[in-house]
Amino acid sequence: MLHSFHLAELPVRVTARALARPVRRGEVRGLRHAEPLAMMRLGSPIVSPDRMQLRRLAMFCAWDDEAALEEFLARHPLGGRLAGGWHVRLEYLRRYGEVAALAPLPQRAGDWQPDEPIVAVTLARLRLPELPRFLRWGRPVERLVAAHPATTFSTAAFRPPHTFSTFSIWRTVHEMMDMVHGRDPRVAGAPAHAVAMAEQRRREFHHESAFMRFRPVSEHGTWQGRRLVPGRDDDALPQP
Repeated sequence: MLHSFHLAELPVRVTARALARPVRRGEVRGLRHAEPLAMMRLGSPIVSPDRMQLRRLAMFCAWDDEAALEEFLARHPLGGRLAGGWHVRLEYLRRYGEVAALAPLPQRAGDWQPDEPIVAVTLARLRLPELPRFLRWGRPVERLVAAHPATTFSTAAFRPPHTFSTFSIWRTVHEMMDMVHGRDPRVAGAPAHAVAMAEQRRREFHHESAFMRFRPVSEHGTWQGRRLVPGRDDDALPQP
């Protein structure tokens, strides 16, 4: 199995159509699942154009193999649009929690080194009555990740009415884990993630959610003129 995460600047009508009618398994050979999402800037004000950027489409996908992804990019109308943007191909390693559409992912599928780059993807179906709590405890985490010195890129994304995702690329596994556990002395508000997780355990924000860890396998294209994966261009990337 292969996963991919895509970013593309598109006309509003194309993004809106992709959100309204996601590409389904069976429509594309080798596609196991696709999550189209409108990008959001992490930490942006609640009422703001940055909270739903309809000119920027993110899509998280699971594939049988690389040949299926290549065929989608070459032959499918939406795939052709995404081919003009940026994407990273991913090797699945670990999950916490579960989203039914991504089953059957094992809890753990591989090992990693503490000093290697890592990609983190979260996917959640929000309980809409919990939205005020989710925003209250989640926005400090958004600001923490967006400003973190160990991320080379991070973004959030949303598909109405209740699907949320985050995507971040980290220079090293151990720096990401320091963020998760609130151990990084370089970062103001470092405990924010651990505090939010404790609040979620107290009362779930979501119907279902998963935090997933991936190894970046290959990077294709650029985003706003830059490479994002460490080891290719290590300069910090401005947030979208």
